[in-house]
Amino acid sequence: MSWWKTVLGGAFGFMLGGPLGAMLGLALASNFSKGKSNFGGFAKDYHLGDQQRVQAAFFSSLFSVMGYIAKVDGKVSKSEILLVQQVMHNMQLAEDMQKVAKALFNQGKQQDFNLDEVLEQFRIESHGRTHLVRMFLEIQIQAAYADGILDDKEHQALKYIAQKLHFSLHELEALIRQFSTTSNTNKLTIDDAYAMLGVDKSLTDKELKRTYRRLLSQHHPDKLVAKGLPEEMMKIAEEKTKEIISAYELIKKQRGMR
Repeated sequence: MSWWKTVLGGAFGFMLGGPLGAMLGLALASNFSKGKSNFGGFAKDYHLGDQQRVQAAFFSSLFSVMGYIAKVDGKVSKSEILLVQQVMHNMQLAEDMQKVAKALFNQGKQQDFNLDEVLEQFRIESHGRTHLVRMFLEIQIQAAYADGILDDKEHQALKYIAQKLHFSLHELEALIRQFSTTSNTNKLTIDDAYAMLGVDKSLTDKELKRTYRRLLSQHHPDKLVAKGLPEEMMKIAEEKTKEIISAYELIKKQRGMR
């Protein structure tokens, strides 16, 4: 049974506790009648590594922090709202999940949103799984770029979030460069391809292939789901994998690699 069906089925005993559990419970309670789900209690009845816990933590923190990022510059633009809707569309969320995602997003916009507590719980629940944290940050970068500009406040917020999640700032900046290079063009150029893979043109063919395989492993949908990525996000992971493959194939063709 998926984490979402478990929630709606009322088996809330295994759920998160802490700020994420409270936020998810509030989002559920604001969108469904009490008869549909049991909103009582957030006790940790299951061990911390339970995949459903990780999935629920990822979902709850993802949309709430997106709300924080959208509001960090003082206003929430129409493009940022459209971006959230696009993420939900890419995840192919059912209507009930969309309602909860929107409620979490709205909670993240509030002045009393406790970013530190949310990030700390997400870090603990995800067990520092770098692949999950990277996917989380890639989507937050996309949210920050929703209006086409990454301003200083958004940039600082992304660095703060990465530090709290014990994610390399060097790698964060590489992810930001990759996104900024490729987000404003529909046709992939050779420069875009190198930027998307986060590599320099001076790399040897062997080094390039090694990097390519590492990126594929990091974004492999089945591996990410096994590590706790909600199944609803498989489509996003699949699209990222396709982008990586397209970039590599373009470079291979340009280099004359087999």
